Amino acid sequence: MTFPDPPTNLQAVNVTESKALLLWRPALAAVDKYTIVYGSGTDSELRVTVSGNAAEQQLSGLEGSTTYTVTITSQLGSLQSSPASTSFTTIGGSGKDGDGPWALQADNVTPRTAMLSWKPPSKPVARYRLTYETEGQEMKEVIVDATVTQFNLRRLHPGSKYVVQLQAEREGRYMSAITTEFTTGTLRFPFPTDCSQELLNGIYTSGEVEIFPQGKLGMPMLVYCDMETDGGGWTVFQRRKDGSVDFFRGWKEYTKGFGDVNGEFWLGLESLHNLTTMAKMSLRVDLRDQDESVFAQYSTFEVAKRNYKLTVGGYTGTAGDSLTYHNNRIFSTKDRDPATFITRCAMSYRGGWWYKNCHEANLNGLYGIDVKHQVPSCDKLKT
Repeated sequence: MTFPDPPTNLQAVNVTESKALLLWRPALAAVDKYTIVYGSGTDSELRVTVSGNAAEQQLSGLEGSTTYTVTITSQLGSLQSSPASTSFTTIGGSGKDGDGPWALQADNVTPRTAMLSWKPPSKPVARYRLTYETEGQEMKEVIVDATVTQFNLRRLHPGSKYVVQLQAEREGRYMSAITTEFTTGTLRFPFPTDCSQELLNGIYTSGEVEIFPQGKLGMPMLVYCDMETDGGGWTVFQRRKDGSVDFFRGWKEYTKGFGDVNGEFWLGLESLHNLTTMAKMSLRVDLRDQDESVFAQYSTFEVAKRNYKLTVGGYTGTAGDSLTYHNNRIFSTKDRDPATFITRCAMSYRGGWWYKNCHEANLNGLYGIDVKHQVPSCDKLKT
């Protein structure tokens, strides 16, 4: 009979002044039981035996401001595995007389945000380390200034339980952590595919939002949602308003995207392809020149994968139809121009666009030129 496998990834979480929750990954093969031994080094060690099916154990009756060492072994019959070990320090001082922060709590919890607050320690600290996590996601860490006693968590996942820990740093080392938990609210579309679903979630204020083009948990895409224009629910993919961002860029940048979604930006051709192939999209282009505003809206808008070929049609609006001329054209940039025309349109008109020969619209061209169809614009789409 070989020795049983040891448990792995032993850790202590939810550490308070008198309690700690031990978590571990069970042994690979079945075992009869686990033996947990813990102590502070000053008193006699305590021993606990739990079922071989267990993967956690609550420790209680601990002393505050004390470092505990824990070992756990698997047992199968009379055989015992090698030990897994960890250590943790309980919180000291649960009130104003303690030397660490206290009374950590979460208020104003919404489906995607929560306001954390805490009471500062009586002695000065250098800074705070705030960590928070939910099941299935990596732990996130934020360093907070020592003068701060509250912090707003954003971009949380709806309907998820979060565990938060706060530690103060003093004299180059972090003190024991205080912990709180909260659960975010639910939404109709917890993983919205675009801004129209975010509108149906009851979000009526324009701003940056994380969307999930696949409609499920995964790598999010940060976009700007226009919740005011023409009923709202528009996913903005291009904005120009002051010329602060250079749009005369190469293929890689136009593919990936550039700029700031709260200012001037281009979302990216790959993102446009993903958005327009997941659902049927309409396009709206808003243009403004001083006090004059016009728009062009298209019932069909799609960007293909191959050369990001444009499909657009079904015009209505007040700006005039300049984009249908570019229907079925592939995208060109200054360093990649697959079109067969003699004129290198992207280079000549200093932009990246679905050029033909060369354009009737050039919304990514040189900013501030009132000829050649170049005016401040904002392009957006929705289902």
